[in-house]
Amino acid sequence: MITINCDMGEAFGIYNFGDDSACMPFVTHANVACGFHASDPVTMQRTVREAKAAGINVGSHPGLPDREGFGRRRMQMTREEVSALIVYQTGALQAFVRAEGLELSHIKPHGALFGMAQNEMHVAEGVADAAEIFNLPVIAYSDCCMSEVFTRRGVPFSCEFYSDLDYGDDGRQIISREHKAIPADVVCERVLRAVKEGVTTSVNGKDVPVVADSICVHSDTPGALEVARAVYETLKREGVLEDT
Repeated sequence: MITINCDMGEAFGIYNFGDDSACMPFVTHANVACGFHASDPVTMQRTVREAKAAGINVGSHPGLPDREGFGRRRMQMTREEVSALIVYQTGALQAFVRAEGLELSHIKPHGALFGMAQNEMHVAEGVADAAEIFNLPVIAYSDCCMSEVFTRRGVPFSCEFYSDLDYGDDGRQIISREHKAIPADVVCERVLRAVKEGVTTSVNGKDVPVVADSICVHSDTPGALEVARAVYETLKREGVLEDT
């Protein structure tokens, strides 16, 4: 069965970012930002409480320490640094989750950290080191350093498909500073191809292989609510959506 995950809790102070509460009924997993690329303690607490009320799974969404770049700019980091920054952020979120009588369900690296883990073996190892400390599965990616390291080390993981991002000819998502609007019907067509055929179309019109264990929707994409609802209803109609 397929899950729907959404990056949430990425507001900060008085600044709003994405309509998390409106999207929650249409996802199964909330990836909650932990303070490095976005969020703050009050935002983390509020997001966890809203996720609990919505009855969805809560996981950590650790990012690079780069608020100005929203964690979408690459950094040079050692394996130990990667592991430590994930442990630090996930541990902070875990406190808020347990305060609500819940347990963390997963870890999903954010933005450039996710991309680095796809392409750099030592970064993937650092993610695995942190995941083993918490004994949590990871939302990851197929046919890359992440899947190789996690498989070898026995770290449970699911591979995600980005419903609202473009793909390159290498079959990897293109991490942009801003997410452009995509019509909900186009998103659903992409999702169905990924789920049924295991392919998506790259920016150059080439069919590239993908694995869609989990569908990612972003709350900061223009029209995010319509996209999340359409993906949810499509997978529900196809009978392949995992219950929360």
